[in-house]
Amino acid sequence: MNASYQPLFVLTRGEVIESVHFGAAAVVDSSGELLAWLGDPQTVTYLRSSAKPFQALPFIERGGHRAFGLDAEEIALLCASHSGTDRHVEVVTRIQQKVGIQESHLQCGVHPPYDEATQRRLLLNGEQPTPNRHNCSGKHTGMLAHARLRDLPLDTYLDPTHPVQQDILKTFAEMCDLSPQEVALGTDGCSAPNFAVPLYNAALAYARLCDPRDLPTTRAEACRTITSAMTSHPEMVAGPGRFDTRLMEVGDGRIVVKSGAEGYLAMGLLPGVLGEGAPGIGIVLKVSDGDLPRRGPGGTPRGRVRPAVALEMLRQLGALDAESLKKLAEFGPRRPVYNWRKLTVGESRPEFRLHVSEAGRAYVS
Repeated sequence: MNASYQPLFVLTRGEVIESVHFGAAAVVDSSGELLAWLGDPQTVTYLRSSAKPFQALPFIERGGHRAFGLDAEEIALLCASHSGTDRHVEVVTRIQQKVGIQESHLQCGVHPPYDEATQRRLLLNGEQPTPNRHNCSGKHTGMLAHARLRDLPLDTYLDPTHPVQQDILKTFAEMCDLSPQEVALGTDGCSAPNFAVPLYNAALAYARLCDPRDLPTTRAEACRTITSAMTSHPEMVAGPGRFDTRLMEVGDGRIVVKSGAEGYLAMGLLPGVLGEGAPGIGIVLKVSDGDLPRRGPGGTPRGRVRPAVALEMLRQLGALDAESLKKLAEFGPRRPVYNWRKLTVGESRPEFRLHVSEAGRAYVS
């Protein structure tokens, strides 16, 4: 096992631990102070879809949302890994109409909708999913809108050398307090460029996104536009029954959440969540085995590790009270393990204590 990771989460059968998941995490405030961590906070890994708010940021910073008349619901979808419901398709289509592009411009590919009811209906009706059902169609529409805004080529918008992608890389690196050369590049599942950076730097980027007081005025306004859109329309960011949506609903405008593939999850706490005068906080988590999605109640895909570990981290930080945790109990932190007869045969639970810096002692319970 890579020494960057530590045990995070266990499953028991009876009283015996049967499975162990490993991971790493970093908790950083908007000034760059490392408050808490698990494993090695300098572990370098891809953000995957957790990068989406930053991929939308330069478009918003350039005023693209105003130029095309995008509302908060539509801005939230630019940052989404949505479930492919009819409502999601309706909103992404509306953005495309405002921008003056078509679904055929999207180069994200096609996959079945995450929403099981929608997937089943398409199958029964003999309909094939199209690119707008893809969970990344909002992100790709945003990149195309960015290109349209600047009168740049549309057919090469995913090329890492395209001005839109260069602008995204530069903006993301700045939010992470890195140079673009320090950001490792790879190709995401949707064919867009993606970024690998240390967990610490990704957490710093989320802290600054949620607390941009020290950023230039235009960028700070763009950050607030994005976080306000995501928290006011969490159903656009993920979908019915999914963890990101439910946590932002329960968080009531105080928490930003964006999961990524292969076991990544990022959260941002707005200023004041951890007490009067507390700065914005960024929290990122990587589960080393990828936390492959399983079907939860209602068929919604979800990892079993990240939601439970995220809730336990928020509990230890004092960011969620008992009533909020009760509303999210279907995700953890502790959950029974059932067999096929619905008998309780064990338990799944986080098993860690955050390592806390001197600066973080004011927050961890």
